[in-house]
Amino acid sequence: MAILELNLTPVVSPAFGGMEFGTAGQYEVLKGTAKGVLDPSNPLNAGIVNLDRAPRNSNGLVEYSVDVAILKPVDLSRGNRRIFYEVVNRGTKFANFWVNSGVMGNDPWGPGDVGTGFLMNQGYTVVWSAWQGDVAAGLGRMLAQFPIPTNNGQPIVGTSREEYTDTGTSSTFTGNLTYPAADLDPTKATLTVRAKERDLRATPSDLTWHYLNPIQISINRPAGYDSGAIYEFIYQAKDPKVMGIGFAAVRDVVSFLRYETADDDGNPNPMTDQGKTAIEKVLALGVSQSGRFLRDFIHQGFNEDEGGRITFEGVIPLITGSRKSFTNYEFAQPSRNARQHEDHLFPGDQFPFSYGVTSDSISGRTDGIFAKCQCNGTCPKIMHMDGENEIWQGRGSLVVTNTTGTADLTLPENVRAYLFAGTQHFPVPNLPPPLGICQQMSNPMDYRPFMRALIIALDKWVTNGTAPPPSQYASLANGTFVSPHSTGFPNIPGVTYEGLVNYLNLLNHSTQPPSIGAPYPVWVTAVDSDGNSIAGIRHPLLQVPLGTFTGWNLRAAGHGANDLCSLTGSYIPFAKTAAERIALGDPRLSIEERYNNHGSYVSSVARAAVKLHQQGFLLEDDMSQIIKDAANGNMTHHQQGLIQDENVTQILKEYS
Repeated sequence: MAILELNLTPVVSPAFGGMEFGTAGQYEVLKGTAKGVLDPSNPLNAGIVNLDRAPRNSNGLVEYSVDVAILKPVDLSRGNRRIFYEVVNRGTKFANFWVNSGVMGNDPWGPGDVGTGFLMNQGYTVVWSAWQGDVAAGLGRMLAQFPIPTNNGQPIVGTSREEYTDTGTSSTFTGNLTYPAADLDPTKATLTVRAKERDLRATPSDLTWHYLNPIQISINRPAGYDSGAIYEFIYQAKDPKVMGIGFAAVRDVVSFLRYETADDDGNPNPMTDQGKTAIEKVLALGVSQSGRFLRDFIHQGFNEDEGGRITFEGVIPLITGSRKSFTNYEFAQPSRNARQHEDHLFPGDQFPFSYGVTSDSISGRTDGIFAKCQCNGTCPKIMHMDGENEIWQGRGSLVVTNTTGTADLTLPENVRAYLFAGTQHFPVPNLPPPLGICQQMSNPMDYRPFMRALIIALDKWVTNGTAPPPSQYASLANGTFVSPHSTGFPNIPGVTYEGLVNYLNLLNHSTQPPSIGAPYPVWVTAVDSDGNSIAGIRHPLLQVPLGTFTGWNLRAAGHGANDLCSLTGSYIPFAKTAAERIALGDPRLSIEERYNNHGSYVSSVARAAVKLHQQGFLLEDDMSQIIKDAANGNMTHHQQGLIQDENVTQILKEYS
């Protein structure tokens, strides 16, 4: 058995102050650790880098342990016989925030934390387990203990690369190293600086550094470079962890909970009811980094367990774009996220990009996310969900278009791709949209209601084959994918639009820094006269807008000006009145020119919400809430420009 020991104890029972959820009743939280072993000679484990060089126990197996947490009905028989497994993001649980619209945190078990309570009301058992071996302890983060391999008993030494940006303005700053330096001789490492990603690397005379210890360096900031400058440190590192064990650990923890009744010591599987497993299906969610992990998990063949059984029937890679992860490498850095300005050249963003097997005109390779699982019948049903930021920063177009840039791909029949138009990476609704290091306010649009409807559709799809809504993504064929320089974005006063996207090239990582090859075609979504995307699932807030909502933003002066501003989108409000608009020179109609009064605005929002509900993209509760928020002025921070009237009461009666 791959999991030898599972030690879990209830830590909160009942959770959420004893609240009852639907037919599932009360919930409880279990926490502990799973101890597992891996046989390096097993073909399903053979692809794990350096597993064959890891220490072994007396049985010739490699040992590891990972934290496990379970949120389950106190009476498991009242649940829906489903595990909803969330891959943790850098050790942190996201499901309560992203799915329930509740509080984010590693211990959100209080009565005020639940948000909509969607997962519990549906009766899911929610499971998390650690997979990333370099997560720092603290704040309740979930940790994994993986072995350090050796080269015939000697430390493994190799080249590793670090990048530092957004480092502030002090004269010196500290850079942490992912792996300890093998030699503290400064002549055996290099440090360069550049203002922008495509700039030449420079070594000005006043750029100096020194080791503070084997895992930290101190850097003296050179003159003429702002906080957004990119510092690249290349050095000889030692003692990599077998980070690829994270894939097997997820596979084996889920497989144990799904199929086994007890561990080797006789400890019962908490997913058993009356001596039998209570789980029939397992769905998986990965958000951003952990969604990229899930795409990699499937690509590397881990959706088949050591018994030849499927791990996940349904998988949601959320806000990943076309990328995978920098995990199963010798000196892996799973937390890296290749964006236009930051971490641009790190591994994890190369072909294959899409699910079906295709030929890549740039690298000459033939591959696909499903290349391995389709050979043994373990491919899950996929709901690939991206926000508009993933078009700009995640090269989302490569999920659905070929690498010659000439045609759309035909996705496999068990894959759906959904684009949440006009959204940024991380939803921050109902908060004053801050500027931060960006030029424009961040984008407050919330795509989480779409997720809830699609999770129900995914469950039905894996349970009885009920087809979910068809894919809703941009495409070349209908003209909703265009060149970044041909979007039609309006000339809005105070807004810079440069058509900058997270460009992609073929990379050779055998040298550091990587050598750069031919470019891939990357498309973005066309927009209407307001600058709002016309492709994908369009929120009522986008269909009946009070401003322009984009998936991109630009860095402000002092922070690498005019490069893409990380994962942030833009919210650019309309003028309230025609006079104000004309005075500003804004080509977009003002609020008063669009909507006669508040009632007409709310009525338009209601019609858009009802249609999305009918299409299967909104649950009835979320549809009603969106309409109520529009009526109460909660949808944006610019809604005070509308006039209240008595029509709102009737609209609420009609659609609630």
